[in-house]
Amino acid sequence: MNTGVMFSSKSNEWGTPQDLFDDLNQEFSFTLDPCSTKVNYKCEKYYTIEDDGLLQDWSNETVFVNPPYGREIGDWVKKAYEEHLKGSTIVMLIPARTDTKYFHNYIYGKAEIRFIKGRIKFINYLNPEYKKQAAPFPSMIVVYK
Repeated sequence: MNTGVMFSSKSNEWGTPQDLFDDLNQEFSFTLDPCSTKVNYKCEKYYTIEDDGLLQDWSNETVFVNPPYGREIGDWVKKAYEEHLKGSTIVMLIPARTDTKYFHNYIYGKAEIRFIKGRIKFINYLNPEYKKQAAPFPSMIVVYK
């Protein structure tokens, strides 16, 4: 398994497992997926790389965010925090990297944190059979409401 590509900015074709999304969607009723592709989007309203969800307005939305896990993840966390301050509900699925600046600046003490037991198996949309592969790191759900 090439996890270097799987969890870097080289690929955005890794999807949230449908059962995990469905559980969260039942609780939150999402209206926007701002960081998806035309293959892995989870909401009727979504933004692709070409749309650049970081530049879009998320106001009045209930947003599901599974951002690219490369270097730009901090930008997505900051954007989620800022959009929350404007009134949107934001739910993020991200690596549980509690040692990062973005965790301490935008999550810790500012959001609800739900640590996920075990490793999530993400959907590999680059594989013709859409096989699942376990993440090489723990994950968490971050909720701004």
